[in-house]
Amino acid sequence: MTKLTPYEYAIVQAVPRIERGELINVGVLLYSQRHDFLCARTHLDEARLRALDPAADVEGIRAALEAWARTCTGDGASGQMRLGERFRWLVAPRSTILRAGPVHMGLTATPADELDRLVDLLVR
Repeated sequence: MTKLTPYEYAIVQAVPRIERGELINVGVLLYSQRHDFLCARTHLDEARLRALDPAADVEGIRAALEAWARTCTGDGASGQMRLGERFRWLVAPRSTILRAGPVHMGLTATPADELDRLVDLLVR
């Protein structure tokens, strides 16, 4: 029997015009303390983004999403943080074009596979 362990995840959302409050899901952050796993997987649908804001800075949003992924891997100053600290920093409330939605929990034996499943289910 495969042992299931807990994980936490949050959907990464793009809010191109904060004053309107409209958003699209552009990725998922998944953290599993037991598996020593933290990863962001993203998918930016440019057409959906432009439907919300035709003038959206697509390249700027792509660069910001890449920065979130680099934070997960410990690039730059985040290298001094433990995985759980990085996850908490990324999911902290903010009023920027990219933000994390509420944190949810689940059980999995393979966090990377679960992350792929969540991206397909919630983002694509």
